[in-house]
Amino acid sequence: MTNAGTPFENFIRFNAERGEYGDGDRERQIQERMAAARTFTAHDIERTRPNGTILRVLGVPVPGHGFVTLYSDVTEQRRSEKLIREHNTLLESRVAERTAELSAINDQLRQAIHANELIASSLRRSEQQMRLITDSIPALVAYFDRDRIYRYVNRGYHDWFGLDPAAPQAVSAREFLGLDTYTRIKPNVMRALRGEAVTFEYDVHTFDGRNLVARTSLIPEVAPDGSVAGCFELTFDITDQRRSHELMVQAQKMDALGQLTGGLAHDFNNILTVILGNLTALADEPSAKPHVPEFISPAIDAARRGSELIKGLLSFSRKHPIETSVVDVNLLVTAVDKLVRRSLPETITLQTSLAPQTLNARLDANQLQNALVNLILNARDATEGRGDITIRCTAETLNAQQSARLHLPSGSYVCVQVRDDGCGMDAATRARVFEPFFTTKSSGQGTGLGMAMVYGFARQSGGTVDIASEPGNGTSVALWLPSDNDSSTQKPMQGGDAGQPTSQPDQNLALLVEDDPNVRRIVRRLLLDLGFAVLEAETGVEALHILDQTPGIRLLLSDIVMPGGVDGRQVARHAIQGGQVSKIILMSGYAPDSDDLPGVPLLTKPFTKAQLAASLQGVSS
Repeated sequence: MTNAGTPFENFIRFNAERGEYGDGDRERQIQERMAAARTFTAHDIERTRPNGTILRVLGVPVPGHGFVTLYSDVTEQRRSEKLIREHNTLLESRVAERTAELSAINDQLRQAIHANELIASSLRRSEQQMRLITDSIPALVAYFDRDRIYRYVNRGYHDWFGLDPAAPQAVSAREFLGLDTYTRIKPNVMRALRGEAVTFEYDVHTFDGRNLVARTSLIPEVAPDGSVAGCFELTFDITDQRRSHELMVQAQKMDALGQLTGGLAHDFNNILTVILGNLTALADEPSAKPHVPEFISPAIDAARRGSELIKGLLSFSRKHPIETSVVDVNLLVTAVDKLVRRSLPETITLQTSLAPQTLNARLDANQLQNALVNLILNARDATEGRGDITIRCTAETLNAQQSARLHLPSGSYVCVQVRDDGCGMDAATRARVFEPFFTTKSSGQGTGLGMAMVYGFARQSGGTVDIASEPGNGTSVALWLPSDNDSSTQKPMQGGDAGQPTSQPDQNLALLVEDDPNVRRIVRRLLLDLGFAVLEAETGVEALHILDQTPGIRLLLSDIVMPGGVDGRQVARHAIQGGQVSKIILMSGYAPDSDDLPGVPLLTKPFTKAQLAASLQGVSS
C-alpha cells in the first residue's frame, strides 16, 4: 500500500521495476508515463501484468485536487467474454457447416431427379429430413437466390413472423422486418451477394409483440462459374446475451462511480460538519442574533441541504447505513398506493396488482417506499399527466439462465414492477439512467439522484433493477429483491450502548477520536457544551493507547475512517473488550463496510448538538 504523500514517480518506478510495463528501457517507460500523467487526461485502458492477470485502469481528473485512478482486476471477465465468443463462433460454425452439408445433399438430389421418379421420391424424403433438422435448430435458417427471392425458410420464420414455410417465394424481408429495419440491413445483404460473408445485429419486432435482438450471418453460395448463386441465412436470438452484457457493463460503471462518490462524500461531510458546527455555534451567540434571520439561518439551511444531497450520493454508492427488517412487500405497496394516489391527476390511472401470497423480503422499508414513490412520479412525468401506471408484485424463482442475465444468484425473489405507457427511453438514455445527476427533466425539476438512489437501494438489498423501455412504447422498471420467508427475525437495534441511557449526559470523561482537526474542534465544542470533559486522539493507534492508560473514560466518540491502519471500529471493539467505557458511538461521513458492531449507534456527519445529545441518550434524533 502506497502511503499518502508518496511521489507519483516512485509509484511508477515501483511498477516498472516489477515489469508491469513489459520489457524495455525502464527509465524511458517511467518518463513516458510521467509525461502522460502531467496532462491530467481522463483515460480508460487495460494492461496485462507479468503474471498474466489483466488490469483495467480508469483515471478521472478531479479539478483542483488531482487525479483519481481506479484499478480493477478484469481477468475473469475477459476470460468469460472470450469463452462466450468462442462458444458462439463454434455454434455458428457448426450450424453453417450442417446447413452447407444439407444444401450439398439437396443439390445432389436435384441433379438425380431427372433420372427417375424413384430418385425424385428419395429427394422429397431427404428434403423432409432436412426440414425436420433445420426446424429443430434454435435459429432461423433460410436460403435466397441472387434475385433476393427466398427459396427456403425453416419453422423459425413462422414462430417469429407468422410466415408459411411451405411458400418461401412469397416471403418478403421488407414486409416481415419493416421498412426501417430492412433499410438498415440491406447494405449487408448486398455485400453478401457480392461474395462476402457478413454478420450483423439488429432489433426485430415479432408478430406476437416481442422485441428481440437478432444476429444474422449471411454465407454466399458460389456457383461453378464464380458468380454468387444466392445466400444461406442463419439468425439467432441474442436478446438475453445482449441484456446480460449491458447489465454487466452497467454494474461495472456503477461500482466505479460508487467508489468515487463514496470517497468524495466522506470529505464533503467533514467539510459540512465544520460549516454547520460553526454556524450553529454562531447562531447561539447573543451578539449575532440580529444577523441570524438574514444571514446565518439561510447558510445553515444550505448546509443541511448539502448534507441531504450527500446522503443521496451515499445511497447510490451503497455506503449509507440501512436499517433492515422483514417486510411484507404487498402491504408496503398498498401503503404507497394510498400515499401517491391522491397526488396524481385524474387523467392518470393507477392500478396495483398484488401477489396472492405474502411477499416477505429483508430490506429497509423506508428506502423501498422512497424508491417506489420515485418510480411512480417518474412514470407520471413520462406520461405527461395522461396515461396508465401499473404496479405489479409477484413471487419469482430465478433459474440459472435468468440469474445469469440479471447477475443475481439463483433462488426466490420478490419482483415489484412499475410500468407506464409514456414516452419511453432510447438506448442512450437507458445506459445512463442510473448515473448520479443525470436527468432528462427540465432545469429545476429534479436533482438526477432519484434513479441512482433506487439502484443503490436495490443493490444494497442484495437485488437489482431491470429496465425495459423503447421510445413511444413506455417503460417498465422491475425491482428484484431476495425473498425472506423467515418473518420472525426482529428489527435491528436502533442506537444504544453498553450501559443504560440516561436522560441527560453525566459530567463524565469522553474520548474523541477524529483525524480532521477542524472537525475535531467542532465536535469537542459540542461535547463540552453537553457537559463532558474531553480527551482527543488524532489516530486510532493513539486512541488505543489512551484507552489502555486512562481510567474513567465513560464515552468513546470515534470517526470510522482513520489513518494509520487502525480504524474506528477497531477502536470500538477494543473499548468493548476492555469493559470500562459505558457508551460508544461511531460517526462517519460514510461507512465503507457493513456494520459488524450491533448495539453501537452510527452518527452520520454532519450533525448538530441536538442530534449528538439524542444519540447520547439512546434516542433516534
